[in-house]
Amino acid sequence: MLQVQNISFGYTEKPVVQNIHFSVEKGQNIAVIGESGCGKSTLLKLIYGLYDLDEGQIFWNEKQVLGTSFNLVPGMPYMKYLSQDFDLMPYITVAENVGKYLSNVFQDQKKARVRELLEIVEMTEFADVKAKFLSGGQQQRVALARVLALEPEVLLLDEPFSHIDNFRKNALRRNLFAYLKAQGITVIVATHDSTDTLSFADETIVLQNGRMVDKADSYNLYNNPINKYVASLFGEVNELKLSQLITVDEDLDELVLLYPHQLKVTENGLMNVLVKQSYFKGGYYLIKAIFNKKVIFFEHESPLETNTEVNLMIS
Repeated sequence: MLQVQNISFGYTEKPVVQNIHFSVEKGQNIAVIGESGCGKSTLLKLIYGLYDLDEGQIFWNEKQVLGTSFNLVPGMPYMKYLSQDFDLMPYITVAENVGKYLSNVFQDQKKARVRELLEIVEMTEFADVKAKFLSGGQQQRVALARVLALEPEVLLLDEPFSHIDNFRKNALRRNLFAYLKAQGITVIVATHDSTDTLSFADETIVLQNGRMVDKADSYNLYNNPINKYVASLFGEVNELKLSQLITVDEDLDELVLLYPHQLKVTENGLMNVLVKQSYFKGGYYLIKAIFNKKVIFFEHESPLETNTEVNLMIS
């Protein structure tokens, strides 16, 4: 088990991470989400031991994670950390980069392991290409393979798919997370992509201004967001009064959060809105509208004419 116990840290006197406390079971996939600058990357570096904590402690299987004041070589041997700087050696091949830290004693086993990892990240055909000739996305895939080579107990990934094209990213995510789950590797992913959270994470941690505002399984985090900030990390969100959505005898000031797909056009809806823009999203249109001088969003199967009025209700 990974235990993060009330940790705080700042590069200067201003704290970047404040009083964060959580635990992770072995083999779990945990996503860390939040707006840019909220402390996601710093949290991963602290778990890996790249900095000395200002307050608190971190343990993995009752072994304390110590920072640079205690280790000649930064980082913990049973963990691997993949930063947004891939740190590949440019003048050696992809296969040599992946196998850099593998033993040369058993060459056949080393070659088989490198081949297995390159298959996971779909880079087999580039095995003999020097790293300097790769695109940013290809380098990121090689870096992922290399960080898995010695199969860590804990894997920390900082925006691991940020440079990879969407058409390849989806298959890579499926391959990688399936492999990590099968091997029982604990993984923590700092990400801005909601797919990493909703499709693959067992639990999600939400950071805001260096503080942890929620930690829950991804399904409940999405369907029952504690506030608008959490909901907005998954896309557009509407904050509306309950009295605007249902027929009641009294004015209800209670606010509800609704994603665009939770509102639909109907003849009898209580919300009369003015359509301003239709955005094609593939399988549907995202409609921007005005309601009570406030912008809201809803989904519709076809575009709606600008400046027309429609009624909405909860779907």
